[in-house]
Amino acid sequence: MANLRDHMGRPIVAVTGIGVVTSLGVGKADNWAALTSGKSGIHPITRFPVDHLNTRISGMVDFLPSSSKGASSLTYELAELAGLEAVTEAGLNSGDFGGPLFLASPPVELDWAERFSLYNAGRDKNAGKDSDDTAAERLLRVARGLKELDIFETTQFGSIADRLADRLGTRGLPITLSTACASGATAIQLGVEAIRRGECDRALSIGADGSATAEALIRFSLLSALSTHNDIPEKASKPFSKDRDGFVLAEGSGALVLESLEAALARGATILGILGGCGEKADDFHRTRSKPDASPAIAAVRAALADAGLSQDEIDYVNAHGTSTPENDKMEHLALSTVFGERIGSMPVSSNKSMIGHTLSAAGAVEAAFSLMTMRESVIPPTINYDNPDPAIVLDVVPNKKRNAEVRSVLSNSFGFGGQNTCLVMAREPV
Repeated sequence: MANLRDHMGRPIVAVTGIGVVTSLGVGKADNWAALTSGKSGIHPITRFPVDHLNTRISGMVDFLPSSSKGASSLTYELAELAGLEAVTEAGLNSGDFGGPLFLASPPVELDWAERFSLYNAGRDKNAGKDSDDTAAERLLRVARGLKELDIFETTQFGSIADRLADRLGTRGLPITLSTACASGATAIQLGVEAIRRGECDRALSIGADGSATAEALIRFSLLSALSTHNDIPEKASKPFSKDRDGFVLAEGSGALVLESLEAALARGATILGILGGCGEKADDFHRTRSKPDASPAIAAVRAALADAGLSQDEIDYVNAHGTSTPENDKMEHLALSTVFGERIGSMPVSSNKSMIGHTLSAAGAVEAAFSLMTMRESVIPPTINYDNPDPAIVLDVVPNKKRNAEVRSVLSNSFGFGGQNTCLVMAREPV
């Protein structure tokens, strides 16, 4: 019989369902086929005018019905699609999941369609009248007079999770979180910890982000964080390359059904992998830049290894954060080389973001899903566009083409703005 407790006597946490949506398509089968063939989902932006913008490309999911309905609607649809796929694969009832929901989603803003709706309503009410009201006062007056809850419900941070909880039949108060680019990994960490504490036998962790709006694009551009290689979109994201110039804004979702190994085996579930360790450390150096010595990232990696009960020599592959920004890639290399020493030069490392872009709040969950599939399929996805290696970053980045390899364990990194660092260690079987 399999060992049901880890090295610290806690319940081992298994993954029994996976769901994925990215710019490569809907569902893990289509995503995996595209990812391992080196296909890029990066394309020109058509959702809004970009004539005067420096960046005119993205990994938006324009093929979904909600893509034209605003960030809240799209984030919900992404979360629902990934969640349903994961729950169905786990063999559970999609209307009665029976465990808690942990959702990573972007901060909520009033969508432009709703802003214009309120603005126009204010103008209609004042038609033919003289008024000294400011625009803000007129907006507040109209908002107070609304008789429906649609705008209110779509602009509350927890509204997406509330709707998902009803749709999927999760139990208890759903948790919504936002820890920048580490959010998806944090949602998984919370699910793991809830099972380890004995609060539940299963949990649903989802990271979803449909917030690639004009405002988001402009804000990241003002931070000089985005690539401006617009002419050939699929070549823009080039992690660890010498000529990398920023990340590509993208959308997507990833979902994992987490269960105690004991409960999963008792009901005859297929075990897709083990969530062995979680490491989390904060970085207070700067609002967007990481600490130059990479000490918080180093600590997060080491904490994840310790939590999993593994040494650095027992990790077979690293699914890197790999954003393609000059500073972040440099910092991640410093962290990895510090933890793994000279071995990092021959340890397979790749960045899914080279093909799907940076899905922000969803990234940690999407990349965890791909990491689990890497172990199950014994195939490492490539880092595409690796044509001009950075001589200061010595990594085996699995360049441009997939690699067949026996992978028993994976480290997946998520290093976010604001100093949010979360690392996950996954294994093919209990260790």
